[in-house]
Amino acid sequence: MIAFLFAGAAALGNLAGGWAMVGPWRKSHGVIDLFLAFSAGFMLSVALLEVAPEAISQRPDAPFFMLAGYLAVHLAQHVLVPHFHFGEETHPISPRQGIAALAGLLLHTFFDGVAIASGFLVSPHLGLLLFLAVFLHKLPEGLTVSSLMLAGGQSRSRALGAAGLLGVATMAGVFATNVAQPIASHGLAISAGVTIYVAASNLVPELQARHKKGMSFAFFGGAAAFFLTRALVSAAGLGAP
Repeated sequence: MIAFLFAGAAALGNLAGGWAMVGPWRKSHGVIDLFLAFSAGFMLSVALLEVAPEAISQRPDAPFFMLAGYLAVHLAQHVLVPHFHFGEETHPISPRQGIAALAGLLLHTFFDGVAIASGFLVSPHLGLLLFLAVFLHKLPEGLTVSSLMLAGGQSRSRALGAAGLLGVATMAGVFATNVAQPIASHGLAISAGVTIYVAASNLVPELQARHKKGMSFAFFGGAAAFFLTRALVSAAGLGAP
């Protein structure tokens, strides 16, 4: 039940990002750019220092499923979908491209939910860290899918609805982890690969392409915040996995 609550909070982040695109503040996305960079540093740290080691300690075949998770997201977002990047889409695209990008993001957000549920199956410590890693990139994620819908000629209500669908997929990932044993067994390893991909192959290239010093500071700040958060979580008595 606790994983559902945290996944619901993460899903609200998708809606907030979508609202930032279609609402009255749609022309001011500087804060979301900082979220994008900060979340990249935090996610990469969580995946490499917490999730991957724990997955490998649980199962010797974990690296295979980590690679499978990484490759699956690349297939969904950059092979089957010819036009995709995190952040606001500023060029017109076809409606088909927008729907294809939404499908790719739905796979990604499904595994956001798997990550949260798999973390809490191990310990509150890992569950909280994975929740934060997921939540931080939900704003740019919601903005991305809403902007793709608008660039494909969809209405603002449908753009916001697409952001809501990402939240639904996150909740579905939690549900699937709780009822499907194969996902429960391999979900942590797959989530490690997915998280590494999102951080290193989706978010980092975006902040590199924008050449903003503030985003670079936010990226390193996200990595530093991971160590502080881990210490605070442990000090709260939740302990390590």
